[in-house]
Amino acid sequence: MKVAIYSTHLFEKQYLIEANQHKHEFILLQESLNGKTSTLANGCDAVSLFVNDDASGPVLDLLYEQGVKFIALRSAGFNHVDLPHALKLGMHVANVPGYSPYAVAEHTVAMMLALNRKLISAHNRIMELNFSLDGLVGFDMNGKTIGIMGTGKIGCVVSKVLNGFGCRILAYDIQKNPEIIDTVEYVDVNTLCRESDIITLHVPLIKETMHIINKETIEIMRPGVMLINTSRGGLVNTKDVIDGLKSKHIGGFGMDVYEEEANLFFQDHSEDVLQDDIIARLLSFRNVLITGHQAFLTREALQNIASSTITNLDAWAGNKISIYELK
Repeated sequence: MKVAIYSTHLFEKQYLIEANQHKHEFILLQESLNGKTSTLANGCDAVSLFVNDDASGPVLDLLYEQGVKFIALRSAGFNHVDLPHALKLGMHVANVPGYSPYAVAEHTVAMMLALNRKLISAHNRIMELNFSLDGLVGFDMNGKTIGIMGTGKIGCVVSKVLNGFGCRILAYDIQKNPEIIDTVEYVDVNTLCRESDIITLHVPLIKETMHIINKETIEIMRPGVMLINTSRGGLVNTKDVIDGLKSKHIGGFGMDVYEEEANLFFQDHSEDVLQDDIIARLLSFRNVLITGHQAFLTREALQNIASSTITNLDAWAGNKISIYELK
């Protein structure tokens, strides 16, 4: 099978090559998928997409016209794909679910600890030979109330890690996870917002969860609340969060994903003038920690993503339905 791998990054290239074992013909493209770059898949049976590739209806039409029948996602999320349109065209789409919930969960807790104990500020001081501890006071995680929105695989692992800290854990999900039902309290969104010292997001981005964090939900949160988002940028109305930071109602914000990250993350802009005013404003806060969609980035996760991607391609090459196929 001939496959155009869009948005190929250096950190994943070797994992993909090793997992493939020369079974499929790869065209490794640094370009992301959009209307203009869709022609790079001409003559390919399949494309493989990363999180910020554009698989909207018009782009899918262009791929289909060029003979592309299969879309292998290198992500668990598929909000960047117009799935109903793909299925209408008869295209097969598969993701890589559960590649490493530990990677994202551990990054989530790391962001909590870094913000709480002001590790970035402390390190920067030491680099300037400033050993003062003034302004670096944090709090014990033990006994704090943590609100987890979404208790799927990642949220489940987060709850288990935080149980080890001795936290009280509130959870919100449309389905209760039997694996942790005895160690968390399931509540509604408003109760979770009112009672949590830290809120972390692990729900998928769908119509119902778009901007689930907004002016109204922020207003009912505890003063000084910490907010962590390692799921999808669209879950948060970032302008409302900035207002919360300015008023000090939000005491800390950890952000690994961003609603407008498509033309910013995964690229080196160190020589450019920053055009994104929202990111520029966020960078002005000392109680904001931003990472560039790297929560998934562990060796184990990259191996699993590559392996699952090849599993999807192998199934299609053998005229079978992949176990990870989306419907």
